[in-house]
Amino acid sequence: MFSKQEAQQLKKEFWTAFGKSFPRKWILYDTKVKDLSFKFNADNKKVEVSLDIEMKDEIFRNAYYEKIWSLEDILKDFIGDFHKEEHFTLENGKVISRIWIEKHGVSVFNKNTWQDIFEFFVEKMDGFERFYYEYEDFIKDV
Repeated sequence: MFSKQEAQQLKKEFWTAFGKSFPRKWILYDTKVKDLSFKFNADNKKVEVSLDIEMKDEIFRNAYYEKIWSLEDILKDFIGDFHKEEHFTLENGKVISRIWIEKHGVSVFNKNTWQDIFEFFVEKMDGFERFYYEYEDFIKDV
């Protein structure tokens, strides 16, 4: 096991290595829709690429979720099979809507899996972004 400080340092090295290996400006929070963002997540068991819909107003959150969900088959063409949860509870108790794809058997703490993670991140986030750019006007029209 790693100490908290060692784990923090390894995570920092991981994200730095990812940025250097694949220097690119991702959409992430720049969707032009408040509280709609793309995220990379990595821990000791799996990694995820997600689209998080975090509006506090449940009506708006559900409207965006339903818009994106109406494009389910198209999204699948861009990123492959994915998970979805209209009422996803974060560790802090906040309820959001999330659409995500994950890869198991990799770890931010195992440098031998970093290349697999980086390639997964690039492939899946690129798919999410291409999907978003293609259907952005439809998605934003809530």
